[in-house]
Amino acid sequence: MRRIRVIPVLTLQNEKLVKTIRFKNPTYIGDPINAVKIFNEKEVDEIVILDITASKEKREPNYTKIEEIASEAFMPFAYGGGVKNLNQIEKLFKLGIEKVVLNSVLEDNIALVTEAAKIFGSQSIIASIDVKKNIFGKLNAYKISGSTKINYSIDDFVNKLEEAGVGEFFINSIDKDGTYSGYDLALINQVSSKTNLPIVVCGGASSINDFLPAIQAGASAVAAGSMFVYTGATRGILINYPKQEELVNKVYQQL
Repeated sequence: MRRIRVIPVLTLQNEKLVKTIRFKNPTYIGDPINAVKIFNEKEVDEIVILDITASKEKREPNYTKIEEIASEAFMPFAYGGGVKNLNQIEKLFKLGIEKVVLNSVLEDNIALVTEAAKIFGSQSIIASIDVKKNIFGKLNAYKISGSTKINYSIDDFVNKLEEAGVGEFFINSIDKDGTYSGYDLALINQVSSKTNLPIVVCGGASSINDFLPAIQAGASAVAAGSMFVYTGATRGILINYPKQEELVNKVYQQL
């Protein structure tokens, strides 16, 4: 039996917890502090919190809010959004963050990865790659909340980031985000074939039944947003997480 990480992803806009569909039309979910408290009770493996408008608005992370969330989080906590330099990364770690998620800064300042990895350790630096298909079905990498295409192929970008010293990849399918249509298994297979680093995949999960195919396709961990903040076809708001017994029976024992 192999245990894998199952990670809730919370997205913030103006300090509020929201959820998107294909990175658009954010819907208000509630207070992120309340969500974190519930996830504490459910003993989640770790949590990822992303400020989805920080880079677009060209502002720094909201350190006050992050410190407030970190003080309530009893699980490993990764943060991303608006991070552009070493001083910001250091400040986040001092607030209690275990991992920093980098996205928009990666294409133009990949040297930041190398510098941060040397100082804080590769295990604490996550490279986030948002992926979307074009009209011809080709997968492309994007930054700034999926608004700007990156001028590297996904394969080349993964290789460059691994060489730079990242410790983990967070691969998010824009096309799958919030759709409940299952993970993009072809994307997972493509990325996993190019790196031996851990890969966290996100986008499309509807139930625990989607986890095993993602791991079998090459993911090291599974993450989800809608699945952990909604319930039912009408998307009623309910912070939830699978019971450990269910994860053992349906996922861990199958690996």
